[in-house]
Amino acid sequence: MAALNAAAQSVEARIDSIELLIGEQAHVTLTVTANENAKVVFPGYKRAEQLTPGVEVLDSTATEKKRLDNGQAAFSKVYTLTSFDDTLYYLPPFKVKVDGKTIESKSLAMKVLTFEIDTTKLDQFFGPKDVQDNPFSWDEWRLSFWLSVLMLLLMVLGGWLFVRLKQNKPIITRIKIIHRLLPHQKALKEIATIKADRLTTAEDSKEYYTKLTETLRKYIEERYGFNAMEMTSAEIIDRLTAEKDQAKLDELTQLFQTADLVKFAKYSTMINENDANLMSAIEFINETKLENQPTEEKIIPKLSEEDEKTKKTRRWLKTLIGIIAAVAIALLVYVVYAIYQLLV
Repeated sequence: MAALNAAAQSVEARIDSIELLIGEQAHVTLTVTANENAKVVFPGYKRAEQLTPGVEVLDSTATEKKRLDNGQAAFSKVYTLTSFDDTLYYLPPFKVKVDGKTIESKSLAMKVLTFEIDTTKLDQFFGPKDVQDNPFSWDEWRLSFWLSVLMLLLMVLGGWLFVRLKQNKPIITRIKIIHRLLPHQKALKEIATIKADRLTTAEDSKEYYTKLTETLRKYIEERYGFNAMEMTSAEIIDRLTAEKDQAKLDELTQLFQTADLVKFAKYSTMINENDANLMSAIEFINETKLENQPTEEKIIPKLSEEDEKTKKTRRWLKTLIGIIAAVAIALLVYVVYAIYQLLV
């Protein structure tokens, strides 16, 4: 037993048996007496770690604390030792830390004995036996069996749901993208057609101005957003004036007046007058056109209530089939591994 002079602290090592046969176990109890609030750290050994060459530490208990008088306490820990060589072992002192200071116990001795075998009486020993098969145990196979049954049921259910999914045809929605010409592009294209038709002679003036004014009315309706097709020429000019867009209004007013005279008063025009009005229409369109506008329009079809229900059902079936497949695969891996462990 080693004692500290500064305080009533000591560490004691005690072995329950100093002699044991090969493979038997001995227990060393390490007891520290110190202040009950002291921090005691016992030596730690891993399983099968050698305390000294030839002596292994099999196990150790948790630290126990027992209160004593005068504010003292006894801290104890038990180590289980064994050895497989017959000899006398010297066990070195155990080192314990108490409040950061190292205290050593006394050294111990342990003698390991062997026993003699009488080789003249071999009949008393059983001879070697052949390899034997272990008997079938339902307890070992029960879990794997029922998990296999569950896996098969899940596979059948997943297959049935897959067939249902195939029978329930998917809802295919196609988004249409329509390319549109801008208002000024359409108007200029139609004016080019009018010009190409060469409806510029006196006898064709009515048809010429009818097509030209209809083109302008369509352009103004799309450009400014009011129903120019149902308005008179004067109403269109007044509306454009209200829009505070004076670009080429004088030429446009002249064009509409000429067109009204041709259509309603049988007014005859000259070819150069027709060309001038055509150029006025083109200039008005170029002066008032809006560029950099979107030329594509997406048309997304709206699904019916029945189609929405079908789409939701298919989504639910896909999710359920995925979950069932994942669980079935996990069960398959576990069952195969469990059977392998039983067979090896």
